Amino acid sequence: MPTRILLTGSNGLLGHKIIPLLLENPEIEFLATARGENRHPQAGSFAYQPLDLTDIEAVGNVLAEFQPEVIINTAAHTQVDFCEDNQEECDAINVVAVRELANACAELGIRLVHISTDFVFDGADGPYREGDEPNPPNYYGLSKLKGEEAIIESGADYAILRTILLYGIAPAMSRSNIVLWAKKTLAAGKNVNAVNDQWRTPTLVEDLAIASVEAALRSVKGIYHIGGPEMMRIDDIVRRVARFWNLDENLISEIDSTSLNQRAKRPAKTGFVIDKAVADLDYQPRSFEEGLALVDEQMKALALEG
Repeated sequence: MPTRILLTGSNGLLGHKIIPLLLENPEIEFLATARGENRHPQAGSFAYQPLDLTDIEAVGNVLAEFQPEVIINTAAHTQVDFCEDNQEECDAINVVAVRELANACAELGIRLVHISTDFVFDGADGPYREGDEPNPPNYYGLSKLKGEEAIIESGADYAILRTILLYGIAPAMSRSNIVLWAKKTLAAGKNVNAVNDQWRTPTLVEDLAIASVEAALRSVKGIYHIGGPEMMRIDDIVRRVARFWNLDENLISEIDSTSLNQRAKRPAKTGFVIDKAVADLDYQPRSFEEGLALVDEQMKALALEG
């Protein structure tokens, strides 16, 4: 019998990358859900239903009708400063909806794969392993940690995938990311201020998508760190983007993160140790240059410049 998977947040960048993986596996039957109309370029070739995860009754109806064996939950409020200023709205999707979904999974025997973040850590001692103690530096991180705790407390069969500085491209994207922003700004001949006191392991969205599907299909449980293989400062990431696309590095200025005056504090040094994901999920992240090459190929296919 096919594995029945319910995908939430299918209009987002990660959801866009998960769908082709589900389509190419004949053993998977899936239903994609998100707010609004289906924006995926392969719309029409798979089942889709609009769904607001904060509508508990609507979620219950979808679960009763589709009867999934696994849910991959990619839906979230991820705008860090927005969450700092709109905590109740942030909690509605990152905490309350996750708690209700997890409780339903526990009751109905559904496996839950949930996406979380490196921002559950304060950045004082990265890179981090799964068992390291969380200490969120901002409300976004706190909301995601509360969501993790709700899943664990529910008793559901779960895998939580924490990810970090996701980058990639898809049609009809509603938000940019560090690679696209840096390329577009530099290609336009504009100056880029890049912080030199924050370290990350940037993650190619295709790699996270593969890990998400593997976590859905394998009998693994617990928290997994899904990140890129290389630790870099933010300004180094921007410089490597410039070099890859032969853009002017002289446009890049190093700044201290305190000069940004951001509403929410960012962790200084996160990064992930990914050994557990490599062992349990056969996770094989691509190098940053390999990721940039894939983004470049996809941008050309989409006839985009940045």
